[in-house]
Amino acid sequence: MTMEAVLSFHHSSYFFILFLLLLLKSCSAFHPKILNASIISTSAVSNSNWSPAVATWYGSPNGDGSEGGACGYGPTVGQAPFNSMISAGGNSLFQSGNGCGECYQVKCTGNAACSGNPVTVTITDSCPGCSESVHFDLSGTAFGAMAKSGQADQLRNAGFIQIQYLRMKCNYRGWEINFHVDAGSNPYYFATVIEYEDEGIAAVDLQEAGGNAWVPMQQSWGAIWKLNWGTQLRAPLSLRVKSSESGNTIVARDVIPANWQPGKTYVSKVNFMS
Repeated sequence: MTMEAVLSFHHSSYFFILFLLLLLKSCSAFHPKILNASIISTSAVSNSNWSPAVATWYGSPNGDGSEGGACGYGPTVGQAPFNSMISAGGNSLFQSGNGCGECYQVKCTGNAACSGNPVTVTITDSCPGCSESVHFDLSGTAFGAMAKSGQADQLRNAGFIQIQYLRMKCNYRGWEINFHVDAGSNPYYFATVIEYEDEGIAAVDLQEAGGNAWVPMQQSWGAIWKLNWGTQLRAPLSLRVKSSESGNTIVARDVIPANWQPGKTYVSKVNFMS
């Protein structure tokens, strides 16, 4: 072998060994991104749960919007468990009354006064003038609750803001469903406002005393359900409520007593989350 061949051989071996060393080093430092895929995916799913909407407010700055409202809850919107944390909803939220009593978390981040922390509100009214696809017309209390401490008035001064919202179940633990008998009810016609249900309402049925049949009631307006029976109803009356969310059914047995009166509220012993 010539001297040139030897030098060429050693030169090639040197680069081959150097190549192997670099390859091993790069492999030991290799951290594939797929290892973090679950973390990235989880974060993306969490953010995607929130949807965009707009918010305005109505009524007094620290009030409950307007007592009454299109759901028929009356002055209870300013009392526990609502505590004035309520909202009128545009068409997509009010849903012709089917959205009454449904709960949402709302939060804002686009205004300097926004805290970014979510607060829970209940749909208790309609907002016919709300033209946005998802529009919360909040009570002054609920709108201010999205603000940083001491900046509620500053946020309310903005009037119209972009928010994010999330549908959630109402937290009415410790509260049973109430049936407020409509003032226009009589022995032949029965109507009631259904209050504090943990889930939305798909259907309501009535059963007379001594009967086995459940008679479907009709949604009158808002959270008011009615039955125009034509003959005198035999009390006590039992009411069966079906959830629009879970499909579960609960029965308030004999909740309307024999001596029931229009305008009175009768408390059951049941709720969906009880």
